Amino acid sequence: MEPGRGFGVFHEPVLLGEVLDFLAPGPGKVIVDATVGTGGHAEALLSRGATVVGIDQDPESLALARERLGEFGEQFRPVRANFRHLQEILRGLGLEKVDGILFDLGLSSWHLARPERGFSFQQEGPLDMRMDPANTLTAADLVNSLPKKELARILREYGEERHAERIAREIVRSRPLRTTTELARVVARCYPPGRQRIHPATRTFQALRIAVNDELSALAEALPQAVAALRPGGVLCVIAFHSLEDRIVKRFLPKEAQAGKLRLLTKKPVRPKAEEVARNPRARSARLRAAQVPEVPLP
Repeated sequence: MEPGRGFGVFHEPVLLGEVLDFLAPGPGKVIVDATVGTGGHAEALLSRGATVVGIDQDPESLALARERLGEFGEQFRPVRANFRHLQEILRGLGLEKVDGILFDLGLSSWHLARPERGFSFQQEGPLDMRMDPANTLTAADLVNSLPKKELARILREYGEERHAERIAREIVRSRPLRTTTELARVVARCYPPGRQRIHPATRTFQALRIAVNDELSALAEALPQAVAALRPGGVLCVIAFHSLEDRIVKRFLPKEAQAGKLRLLTKKPVRPKAEEVARNPRARSARLRAAQVPEVPLP
């Protein structure tokens, strides 16, 4: 099977060739896929001989990854957890240092295709949006209980939504809201008539998903742990799909480089080539940044 392909239920890994170039997987190397999802990147890393620790907080995704990667046996080490606990996870596996760490952030096409998970406004489902079903907070809780001012803040800060005040006011007026399509219709009413470049609900759904899963705080907590977990010569790769995630990475990596802890491998983010975007439209907004722990400490 071609690495990263097959199993129609799985989405195609983004920037796969570039990730492999940076991480240079091979026998004897231990690489952490901190967002293993359904195993696309992990499959390619394993196929080149590396041992892969696959972390994911979503039990359904992790079960699919286990199925997909079963042929690799103990070479694949799945862990259900949030990557914000990276140090604790590696300690529990008896790993002091690893050779590479990958974060492929954001939402997979597999999640969007599952209406019962509530991530998509294109199919009716419950307002859930939890990556980890064990968490108690859902999007419905936020939509139906937060004050208008706090709702507007979430939409503005996490969705960069210019109509945040108007949408928050309309949500409060329309309560209770229970389904994704109900919320999408409320948001659409807040946009002026005419053709929109993206669906009016896109930024609202992004903002609620980030808030439900505390995604930006988790990333900010995980990045320093990742640097500490890499051995000399180890490489950190982060793929971000929106400006909020990328901004955190863009600020973090140069700061660590200035402190001598990292050497930047990408001065500007690596973007997918036109042929990849044509084959996989989900890749169009991907930005890959990479850095390496110096073999010899920088002066």
